[in-house]
Amino acid sequence: MEARDPELRRELDATLQARSELGPEYESALIDSFLEKVEQRFAGTHDQRTRRLLAEQQMAAARGPAQPARPCGTFGERFGFGVVSLVLAVPLSAIGVANAGIDGLVVAWLGIFGVNAVHAARAWPWARGRRRTSSDWDG
Repeated sequence: MEARDPELRRELDATLQARSELGPEYESALIDSFLEKVEQRFAGTHDQRTRRLLAEQQMAAARGPAQPARPCGTFGERFGFGVVSLVLAVPLSAIGVANAGIDGLVVAWLGIFGVNAVHAARAWPWARGRRRTSSDWDG
């Protein structure tokens, strides 16, 4: 077994050496002394971790709340999606009319409308359960 704390390992070795020199009548006192050192080491490590965690929490609070994830993207991404769908609407309309006449045109535009409606619905504040903030409009 490899010691994680070399100083405690040395303390244990010294305690065992003292026990062999002093005999079993001092065993209880030696064990108590060693356990007290272990407890002090643990308390010091625990205090350091607690202070570090507290400092991290204070830094996070000072930075402010984390920005919520926006699944619908920025305004620019939504605008780009709309432009791309309209650009693709031209050939889709032509294919629909060429193959099925006015019915094909209606089906193509219903599909385009459906895709854009679903994409736009992701940006609605009531659909996400939160109010829109000014940062939602930043792009």
